[in-house]
Amino acid sequence: MNVNKNKKNPLWGHVTNGFVKENPVLRLVLGTCPTLAVSTSAVNALGMGVAVIAVLTCSNVVISALRKVIPGKVRIPAYITLIAGFSTLAQMIISAFSPELNAALGVYLPLITVNCIILGRAEAFAGQNPVLASACDGLGMGIGYTAAIFLMGCVRELLGAGTIFGANLLPASAEPILIFILPPGGFFIFGLLIAATNKLAERTGRKKVESLGCNGCHACAAEKQEI
Repeated sequence: MNVNKNKKNPLWGHVTNGFVKENPVLRLVLGTCPTLAVSTSAVNALGMGVAVIAVLTCSNVVISALRKVIPGKVRIPAYITLIAGFSTLAQMIISAFSPELNAALGVYLPLITVNCIILGRAEAFAGQNPVLASACDGLGMGIGYTAAIFLMGCVRELLGAGTIFGANLLPASAEPILIFILPPGGFFIFGLLIAATNKLAERTGRKKVESLGCNGCHACAAEKQEI
């Protein structure tokens, strides 16, 4: 992916690109495993989203700064090593200031290291573009990821537990539907959001989401071409 061609404000274009047009969860369908696993509550979703924003932005900046130094043949291991450093730092900070959130996120927090969103942006954008543009791209993609997972977390927590951020929002006569905080409920809400995104894409003349998983990841596509 090349630098955004919006000549009026290209940097702002990089930031907003990840909000809807190329939302990493709802349009590129990346990082679905942690999205489904962590979005059982609004707090967990927000915590994961903030961690991804920090790791994605920082790793994009460093990888962009070193893009002319890292040899092409070892770029993927180098990217993973750099991302792992920021992921470890994020986990240490969360563990120090919010042990409960660290325990709730569990293994998915250190697994940010191999998240397709972060590795995909490193390969598709940061490895090819200047530092400032890469920082804006990382920030925008992180915000888009956070918005999507937070929306899922709010809906699942409200329907499955009757609360949002611990505050009871359902009427006394309404019973929460437990399945929505279980895996089947996560897939159901995720499917509804993808369907809504496809409908919006159809109205605006954009391509629908037609494939799931790493097939949409630029990094995976690049690796297949090399093989």
